Amino acid sequence: MAYFVFSLLVLALIFGIASNVLFIPAVIANRMTASSSSSNKNQEQAALLQSGWWNHDRNISNHCNWTGITCNEAGSITKISALKTPPPELQRFQNLKLTAFTNLVRIDLTGLGLTGIIPTEIGTLTKLSYIDLSYNSLQGKLPKALSNLTQLESLDVSNNHIEGTIPEELGNLSNLEGLYLSNNLLNGTIPSTLVQLGNLTDLSLSSNQIEGPIPVELGNLSNLRGLYFSKNSLIGSIPYTLGQLKNLVHLSLDSNRIESSIPVELRNLSNLRGLYLSNNSLTGSIPYTLCQLKNLVYLSLDSNQIEGRIPVELGNLSNLEELHLSNNSFTGSIPYTLGQLESLVYLSINSNQIEGLIPVELGNLSNLEELYLSNNNISGVIPPNLFQMTEMHSLHLSSNQSYGSIPSEIVKATRLWDLDLSHNNLIGSIPSPILNCPFPTTMDLSYNLLSGSIPPQIGCCVVTLNLSHNFLKGEIPFILGPNSVVDKLDLSYNNLTGTLYKELAFLEYINLSYNSFDFSRDLDFESQSPNYCYFKEDSLISYNTPDFTFCHSIHQTNHRTSKAKPFILISLPIICFIILVLLSTLYFTRCTSKIKFEGRSTKNGDLFSIWNYDGKIAFEDIIEATEDFHIKHCIGTGAYGSVYRAQLPSGKIVALKKLHQMESQNPSFDKSFRNEVKVLTEIRHRNIVKLYGFCLHSRCMFLIYQYMERGSLLYLISNDVEAEGLNWSKRVNIIRGIAHALSYMHHDCTQPIVHRDVTSSNVLLNSQLEAFVSDFGTARLLAPDSSNQTIAVGTYGYVAPELAYTLTVTEKCDVYSFGVVALETLMGRHPGELISSLSNLSTQNMLLKDLLDSRLPLPFSPKDEQDIVLVVTLALACLCSKPKSRPSMQHVAQELSCSKQPLPLLFGEITIIQLMPRGISSFC
Repeated sequence: MAYFVFSLLVLALIFGIASNVLFIPAVIANRMTASSSSSNKNQEQAALLQSGWWNHDRNISNHCNWTGITCNEAGSITKISALKTPPPELQRFQNLKLTAFTNLVRIDLTGLGLTGIIPTEIGTLTKLSYIDLSYNSLQGKLPKALSNLTQLESLDVSNNHIEGTIPEELGNLSNLEGLYLSNNLLNGTIPSTLVQLGNLTDLSLSSNQIEGPIPVELGNLSNLRGLYFSKNSLIGSIPYTLGQLKNLVHLSLDSNRIESSIPVELRNLSNLRGLYLSNNSLTGSIPYTLCQLKNLVYLSLDSNQIEGRIPVELGNLSNLEELHLSNNSFTGSIPYTLGQLESLVYLSINSNQIEGLIPVELGNLSNLEELYLSNNNISGVIPPNLFQMTEMHSLHLSSNQSYGSIPSEIVKATRLWDLDLSHNNLIGSIPSPILNCPFPTTMDLSYNLLSGSIPPQIGCCVVTLNLSHNFLKGEIPFILGPNSVVDKLDLSYNNLTGTLYKELAFLEYINLSYNSFDFSRDLDFESQSPNYCYFKEDSLISYNTPDFTFCHSIHQTNHRTSKAKPFILISLPIICFIILVLLSTLYFTRCTSKIKFEGRSTKNGDLFSIWNYDGKIAFEDIIEATEDFHIKHCIGTGAYGSVYRAQLPSGKIVALKKLHQMESQNPSFDKSFRNEVKVLTEIRHRNIVKLYGFCLHSRCMFLIYQYMERGSLLYLISNDVEAEGLNWSKRVNIIRGIAHALSYMHHDCTQPIVHRDVTSSNVLLNSQLEAFVSDFGTARLLAPDSSNQTIAVGTYGYVAPELAYTLTVTEKCDVYSFGVVALETLMGRHPGELISSLSNLSTQNMLLKDLLDSRLPLPFSPKDEQDIVLVVTLALACLCSKPKSRPSMQHVAQELSCSKQPLPLLFGEITIIQLMPRGISSFC
């Protein structure tokens, strides 16, 4: 028992000694930890004060409660977030000593205007999981030390000025979920080592200078939800491996230099909501498998080189809100299935080769706000139900071939504030009110065939209004009422008459040129000067441009008379009497003399009337521009004059046709010259060359025309290089333009006009290869009460056969010449041999494809094939030997503007006789 007690005492003594031995180091360790924590806390406090980003007057011991500072339980800083922007002198990122914050987990300094570089010391903060330095002005390169932050989940340094390449060492950040490097100056290629970021969910490198191909290894980032590479210089193709990213929601590769086609493997991206591939060089067609992405909301493929038809399967994308297909090479028609996209808000198919009609099914898109179909070959009438879409605010259908009238249903489009129907063949009057909108509006109906008067209500909400190049008539309604918002107005190239009201002159932009206003009655009783004096001279250019020199003299007179009111009071009755006598004299003089042309007349009857956009052209300007008609400015010689190219003081380039001095003494040439002036001052059409002015003087006679950059049609088809650039669609457009010009002359002028010399040399082309009929020296007005007998005129090879045995001139003479020019345009040579042998069976059995210009490949698109068949069919009908059997130019123009029917045979199998209605002989 004693032994047992002794043993317990010994054990207790040993245990007590051991406990003391173990207790001492623990106490020391705790004291050391506390000391270290206190030291770290002091370093953090000192770093905060040293940065100068916080108020120094505040209690440093309470720093954990400062704005943007978060601490752990031990009082050590774990989070620094955005705070008030520091003063400019303290905005350097290096002001914040990062090495002091060893426990930092999150740093968010976005939008503070920070400068300097990202210090390499940031790599020592191994606990960091979140870094956001976006929207600052940081420079330099991304430090490789970032790869030490193995706990990092999100890195965002977007919208800075970071440069250099992406460090491949970032591939070691296996926990990274978001990498945002957009809007910097990063260059080089995308490192394939990014594939090591297995947990990455968002990768943004947009708006940099990165080049090279997209690494195929990125297809292994299985957790990726957002891939943003837009606005770089990436090349190559879209890797098919991106189809492995089953979780991808947004794929943005727009604004690069990516080529090849869209990979069909993208169909596997079942969660994709946004696909942005615009502004690249993609080719091929849209794979129908892309239409299997049922969750797709945004599809942007515009500004590429994609061709083929728009897949009808796009109608299956029921969640689609935006569809961008503009600026490609799509053919065919607009799929009616697009009318099934009930969620669609934005649809753009501008600048393609779309043809056919606008599907009425588009009227079912009740949520559609913007519709852009401009610059295509769309034909037919505008569906009225387009204007039943209650949310529609932008509608652009310009530069197509739509015809018919503007639907009266347009008044139901109560939210429409951006309307562009310009450059079509719309006819009829403007509906009233055309827009019933609650917002300021932009409306462009220019370059159509609209007639009637301008509705008075048109200016209620329109800010910018363009009705130019139509056939509107009547007076300008007073559209500047108390609620008017009109700021820009273009009514040029119409048939408007009446007087002007001066309030129009104070708009930001106004163009009333080439109308028929009566400037003599525009008198402002307050200033005793004509209303036109308030306008800029270049806004009233016309063949009867008012005399603005009178305005200057009136202004000077008013300035003087303001200082001599007593004199005015005494002399006013005398002046009124004198004016009355002068007006009476002028009235009788005007009644007894008829002036053939408007302009300035001299005693010997010579005429001089020159106008241009600056309204200041003088005879001396013409002489100086051509160096007195020096040979070096001569660009061609016609039947009775030479053509010169001249650059006027305003910078505008014009063409001058000058009658040869010898011919100027010849009465017949003089008559032709004056006839051309008369015709061109009375007609205005988009496909007829514009006359800017003339000088008819016994010693110098010349006309000033719109300059045509590409020269004559004959030159283009005679030049092998130029002819190869004149593809089939351009040639058909040229023929269509000639037809519209002749149709206007024959059917839309007050008195029908016959050109009488329609040839390929008298068809001029501008820089856009638009056709303009010119050279009206032999044109003749067909007055119903006058004889049509005349001397034989025209150019050999283009003259109708009946003029060989009769001198009767009718519109059908121009129809025959048009048929010759149409065939010449498609054949690339004069069709004289073909025309003379049309009655031969061998010629009739000739294949159409063998008739065409061999310098071009045969047409491959259905539209080109249909257009060519129609043109040849109409041309052969125009060449009928019996004038009464020829179609009218109005009929030809309408046929060329209508939608084409599918060909019953293969294009390569069509013969000439199949294009002659029952054969040329029986038809005529």
